[in-house]
Amino acid sequence: MDKKNIPYGRQWIDSKDIKEVEKVLRSDWLTQGPKVEEFEKSIAEYCGVKYAVAVSSGTAALHSAYAVAGIKAGDEVITTPLTFAGTANMLVFCGAKPVFADVENDTGNIDPNLIERLITKKTKAIVPVDFAGHPCDYDKIFKIAKKHRLLVLEDAAHSLGSEHKGRKVGSFADMTILSFHPVKTITTGEGGMVLTNDEHFYKKLKVFRHHGMVKKPKMGGWYYQIERPSFNYRVTDIQCALGISQMKKINKFISRRRKIVARYNEEFKNIEGLTVPAEKNYAVSAWHIYPLRFEGYNRKKMFDNLRRHGIGVQVHYIPLNLQPFYKRNFNYKKGDFPRAEKYYSQAISLPLFPKMNEEEINRVVKVVKKYLS
Repeated sequence: MDKKNIPYGRQWIDSKDIKEVEKVLRSDWLTQGPKVEEFEKSIAEYCGVKYAVAVSSGTAALHSAYAVAGIKAGDEVITTPLTFAGTANMLVFCGAKPVFADVENDTGNIDPNLIERLITKKTKAIVPVDFAGHPCDYDKIFKIAKKHRLLVLEDAAHSLGSEHKGRKVGSFADMTILSFHPVKTITTGEGGMVLTNDEHFYKKLKVFRHHGMVKKPKMGGWYYQIERPSFNYRVTDIQCALGISQMKKINKFISRRRKIVARYNEEFKNIEGLTVPAEKNYAVSAWHIYPLRFEGYNRKKMFDNLRRHGIGVQVHYIPLNLQPFYKRNFNYKKGDFPRAEKYYSQAISLPLFPKMNEEEINRVVKVVKKYLS
């Protein structure tokens, strides 16, 4: 990486991580070995949940959760347009219709007050997304879900380590999905996981990640049956060894992220036209990204200027109702979700990752302030 450039996010890999991966490379198991279960156990214990199933990516985790939840053609699932495409794409792959609800002005999370009016006889589940790492308002969401007998499948790709009223994300939804992409709280390179307290879902998830194969040892050590074809969503012991090592540092990673956010907030909070990201009193955010909002500025010009000066900013996300596929197939259009669209039009994600040093933080602040003037 060019030393002049500061990326918006990146992994922190140290010699201990490398040593643990090397051990696996010298072992008898590269995949489907003991490190997978060990990694699952470490995440489950950290999040305070009974079961965890590791898979090959966060998108695979979404697909797995949706499939074992029984989401199918003709179903509707309520989620947010302000999310990475995988959240809705995997619903489409299951044959369901993503029904979008607009977001809260401050957090960018789905607005619970808009969910109930969207529920129909076809609604199967609610998929809240913890945008930027900030947990959604789950008290309201679970109340609605219970009233209408809906599943809550939490997209926590941003929020491993976040808390809602003192409980770790991953411990309360019917199923929760995680991502271990290099810019996330911890990384396995690529990888994901589904968390649940439901033993039935757990057993189905383990089958779904492995082609739908169910072993029948009484009929022979080789014998298996496929009752429902699925996918190869397995994750390797190599990746899981890295994940186990990363989990030993997760509290340090989150603490550092929160310190950087506090510094950014202090620098930008009283500047006219800037809105720093919110953290509500019920939440402790792990801060996956830092979306700073610019009102009254030319966002594209600001973005280009920052990139030109080596500040690797990004934008999260183009609302899904603006994407050609969702416009063409579900009749969404510009203007359907004004809060999400406004959020998108103003937000720029500044660099945020645990290994950022003070010089890099100072440089980001200095360049942003320079172009505000």
